[in-house]
Amino acid sequence: MKRFILVALAIASLVLVGCGVRSSQTFYNYDSHIISTELDGSYNIRAFGRGRNAVVAYDEARKQAVYDVIFNGVQSSNSRVASLKPLMLEVNARERYEDYFNAFFADGGAYREFTSLHDTRILTENWHNSKLQVLVQVSITVDRKGLKQKLIEDNIIKAY
Repeated sequence: MKRFILVALAIASLVLVGCGVRSSQTFYNYDSHIISTELDGSYNIRAFGRGRNAVVAYDEARKQAVYDVIFNGVQSSNSRVASLKPLMLEVNARERYEDYFNAFFADGGAYREFTSLHDTRILTENWHNSKLQVLVQVSITVDRKGLKQKLIEDNIIKAY
């Protein structure tokens, strides 16, 4: 009888431990950071994107890299590369120019002109998959100089 109780307690404890909360790397928030700079005014940025599949996640990573360059600035992970200040220094600029940026960041929008995945090195991509979403980590080349020129031409920022 004691043996039966011990076995039942062991099974019950295994069941309760198995019902614990599971966490996944796909639900954490990650910041973009600069890997390197190019001499033409572009930056290689390590960005993260999440979506229902890998294609959507890669597109979201491209959007996030451009968004960070415009609004947040990007920290450097390399001591030889300086961090980037945001292009938009105006307070509440995203809300003020909401119509412009909604169209700019729409699926297939103008942000794609300023990003490139062609310079991706072999084995630098990383992705995690859960039942709900995919998280990708990819290095993206962002043409900051061209992006700044576009925002100046569209009268979103002033030339400084």
